[in-house]
This record gives sequence, structure tokens and C-alpha cells, in this order.
Amino acid sequence: MKNLLCLAFLCSVFTLPLSAWGQNSAGWKVELNRLAFNFTSTEVSYAQEYQDFPDARLTADSQTSISGELSALGDYYSNNWVWTNQLQLDYGKTRIRPVEGETLTNENADKIAFTTGYTQRLWRVDNWMGGFEAGPFATLGYETEFTRLENSPRRKIYRGTLGVKIFDGVLLKDLYAAVVGEADHTYDPASQKLAWEAGLKLQTQLREGVNAEFTAKWRNYLHESTRQSTDLDYELELDGRLNVAVYKNLSVAPFINFYTAQGKYIGPRGQNVYVGVALSFSHIFMQPQKPE
Repeated sequence: MKNLLCLAFLCSVFTLPLSAWGQNSAGWKVELNRLAFNFTSTEVSYAQEYQDFPDARLTADSQTSISGELSALGDYYSNNWVWTNQLQLDYGKTRIRPVEGETLTNENADKIAFTTGYTQRLWRVDNWMGGFEAGPFATLGYETEFTRLENSPRRKIYRGTLGVKIFDGVLLKDLYAAVVGEADHTYDPASQKLAWEAGLKLQTQLREGVNAEFTAKWRNYLHESTRQSTDLDYELELDGRLNVAVYKNLSVAPFINFYTAQGKYIGPRGQNVYVGVALSFSHIFMQPQKPE
């Protein structure tokens, strides 16, 4: 009987409307969070004839690098819960045309991810770190890619998460910890995986028109039903950028992105560091409104 009373109490707390702490904003938030584009091209003519010259601008390999990124969200805010939807697209290629030898083409980014989820607006803090909200959440998502790598199947992953988070703060935009379940259909037979994950997003305005942003995500895999040579033990991604407004919603964003992962059956740890400058566009189409 005591256990049933405790369970009933916990359920009542986790479903208590946030209006007990005050009214919240409600309605749709539709935002193009980031539409970024990078393009660089180097075209060198008669490089072979100038190989003995000391100026690298005459002897370099011709190359073209192009990449694009889109992040959009459509969230609906009720008084005591949020329905979230996010779409993320990343794609990039680098083509190198050496003086001698075949042209090389490498993908430097390739990701399609859609996530939908529910968050309970359980607590709200107004007077600490600029204010934020907190509560339990659950999400469902699908991740794939535009083109599969040579000799590899196309990535197809269904993912569900269950955890707690702090969100929508002035400084602390997102801080969460969650249990992750994956159904990886990249290979046949499919593999069921269990992991835990933590993430962080900070954002602050340094001065008018200049915003600093930092994100981090850590995922540690605990179990998989089918062993594959490409299984990961853990992965970590860090991203820092400085958004400098140049005209209305258009900004220039120097950034650095670090990604590392440890394969379960591979000795060395792989990593990728990408430093660049992005021309970025963002726009908020709709914002939730606070009740009068």
C-alpha cells in the first residue's frame, strides 16, 4: 500500500501543470535555426610545368570544397508541455584534382535526421542564470544519409530517448541526460542497441549583433544485440561558433567542430577537426505568446 501511495504521489508531481508556478507562453515556435553555406575553389593551370617554382600558388592541386547545413524546428508550446520537431540536413564534398593521378572526391559531411518529441514543462526558474525550464522528455527519431559510402550500406537508424532536461534558458539553452534505444537497420540482421547520452547547449550575446554558441554531445553505447565491426564504444562532438550579424538575419560565423569516436573492436580512436567560416541565415517565423 505504501508503494502504491508513493507511486501515485510521483505521478501527480510529474503531471502537475506548470500553471501552479505561473502562466507560460503558448503557441507555435517555427524557426529556421541555421541555413549555412560554404564554398571554396582553387583552380591551378599548368601546375606540372611550374613544379620547380617556389610559389605554392603555381604548384598547388586544384580543388573544390562545398558544404551546406540546414537546421529547422517547429515546436508547439502548451501551458504545461511542449511538442518538438526538428529537421537537420548536412552535406559536404571535397574534390581534389592533383597534378598527376586521378581526381579524388571525399564526403566531409552527410546526414539527414528528423526528431519529434514530448517535454513536460514541470518546473520553471525565473531568477537564476537568466531563467530556464525543466522536466522529463521523450523523443523518437530517424537518421539516414543522402548517399552511401562506397562498399558500405546506407545508414538507417531509428532512435528513441527518455530522460530529463533543462531547456529554453537565456544562457542555458539545453542540458539533458537520457537513456537511448536504437534499432540500427544499416546492416542485415538489424541490431538493437542501448546507450546513454548527455548534451549541452550554451548561447550568449557578447555585444550587439555578436552571439557566441557552444554545443556538446556525448553518447556511450552499453549493449548491442548483433555484433558489427563498425560498432562504437562512445562518441563525442563539440561545436563552438561566433555568429556575427552582417545584415538583418544574415551572419558570418567562424566555427570549430571536433568529433571523436572509439570503435569497440578497433585500437586507435578516430577523430575529425573542422575549422571554417560559414555564411549563415536564420529567421523566426512564429513565436509562442505569453497569456495576458
